[in-house]
Parts: sequence; C-alpha cells; structure tokens
Amino acid sequence: MLYGMLRGIMSGQGVNLGAMIAQILACLFVIFLILPFHEFAHGWMAKQLGDPTAKYAGRLTFNPLASLDFMGALFLLLFGFGWAKPVPVDPRYFKKPKRDMALTALAGPVANVIASYVGAVLYYLLLVVTRGALPMFFVYFLNAYVTVNISVAVFNLIPLPPLDGSRIIGAFMSDRALQMYYRYQNVIMMVLFLLLLTGVLNVPLNMIEQLLTNGISFLARLPFMPFGFF
Repeated sequence: MLYGMLRGIMSGQGVNLGAMIAQILACLFVIFLILPFHEFAHGWMAKQLGDPTAKYAGRLTFNPLASLDFMGALFLLLFGFGWAKPVPVDPRYFKKPKRDMALTALAGPVANVIASYVGAVLYYLLLVVTRGALPMFFVYFLNAYVTVNISVAVFNLIPLPPLDGSRIIGAFMSDRALQMYYRYQNVIMMVLFLLLLTGVLNVPLNMIEQLLTNGISFLARLPFMPFGFF
C-alpha cells in the first residue's frame, strides 16, 4: 500500500491524491472494523466447538481496541498485509483438537473473504444505482477494500507458523511433526517476513489473490447482470 505509493513517488511517477486517500481510508476501515471481525470469527468458531476462552477473555467483541495490534496495523498500511491481536484459544476444550483448531483457524480468513464479497456486491450495486457513473473516489475505496481483505485472507492462509494456515495444515500432521513445526516458530516467522518484504513470495501470492479476486467478483456480479452493465 503506502510503501508501493512512496516507491512510485520517489521513482518520479505521478501520484493520484484521491486514490491515495481512498486506499488509506480503506486500510483504516479494515484495521478498525474487519480485523476485529476476523478475530471475532476465530473466537466464535472456538466457542461453537466447546472452547469458551475467548468469551471469558472478553474477545467475542467487535471493539477494535480489543484486537488492535499496532505493528500489524502498520504493516497493513505500508504493505497491504497485516494482523490483529490473536484471540486466545485453548485446544484442551476441543473434542478433536487438531480438527477443531483447524476449523477455528480457518474462520478468520473466511471472515475476510466474506467481507471482500460484501464490498464487491456493494461496488456493483452502486454501479447499477448510479447507472455506471459511480464517483472515482468510491471506485478506489471499494477496490482497495476488496483487495486488502483478500490479501489479509491469503496472507493468513500461508501454512507457516504462527499464521492461520499453519493450524489448518497441522490437522494433517503427526503430533511429533507438529511439535517440530512450532519449535522453530520464531525463526520461521522471521524468514517469512524477510521473504515477504523482499518480494520473493509476490508471484505465488499474487496469483492466488488474483484467482480469489476473480471468483469473488464473478459471484458478486451475478445478481446484477440482468441490468446490462456487465
């Protein structure tokens, strides 16, 4: 996000101030409203599977202050991917710990996919209402909102600790392999961020994000096709 914009400015490219403001506002919207939804989804799913830890910790809430992680928010603003304060989960409450932990982990990215779909539906709805004359500020805002949510979902699905994807893939690993997997969590996390910041993972992540974006866009567009705009 902002990092890419700043690189463009420093390389002599022009800057679209309206687009920049809209993208920043979209990021802030995700930080203060959607990331809490992401964490709420984790806690809600855990509660459905028998773990009340998030409820007792006061984390079954949409209050952004309960979920705000300043480093995660900064990364989201700068690079388009980030995180919130994790919801506490105690797998000892689960009947099937590996399966239920995987379902709890999956709930967060699914929340972002749902949020991106709602944003895409709103985009096409506004196009129909305005007869294709939607102000560009809203185009920039909603496109950024959808893109950031998809980016957060895909980022969290990377199967490396401590991301949600590691808990999903953990359902298919032996206990011994899982222990080894998490023993080096801090080292893996450092390597992961190095790969992300240097752009090594850009190609595979961008491909997945584009596929997901195309799918969400198609589904969101379907109800409005009879209006003849698409």
